[in-house]
Amino acid sequence: MPDVQHSVARSRGSTGPTDYQVAIRCGRHAITADEPAIRGGGDAGPSPYELVLAGLVACTAMTLRMYAQRKDWNLARVSVECHLVKQADTAHIRRRLRLEGELAPGNIARLLEIAERTPVTLTLKNGLEIRTEIEPDGDPEPS
Repeated sequence: MPDVQHSVARSRGSTGPTDYQVAIRCGRHAITADEPAIRGGGDAGPSPYELVLAGLVACTAMTLRMYAQRKDWNLARVSVECHLVKQADTAHIRRRLRLEGELAPGNIARLLEIAERTPVTLTLKNGLEIRTEIEPDGDPEPS
């Protein structure tokens, strides 16, 4: 059976008159990305790396919540914090979880295992091919 390609997520963005600011549309949602002032931006929104980390944070929290609900575990709150750490020519993400609720030690261990297998975690760990092309008129296709 042939592989069927389908879009899982879509975002569009464009620059305007302000250096480095990018107006982004993710479905019905609008966000602004920018660089911090120390890098010449206006700090009007998260930086590109912060947006990548935000995706990992969201996916981790959502996945752990879903898993705990399916197991009927008392997970009252999931907090996730991620830091991109660069050292010389390497980089890694440090992720910290705070799990609030009445959880057995085995449940906590299982949630830690699940965190290592969330969809965004696996995509980042496995790498992702990026295929870039230029639209003939210079504009991406309309939504």
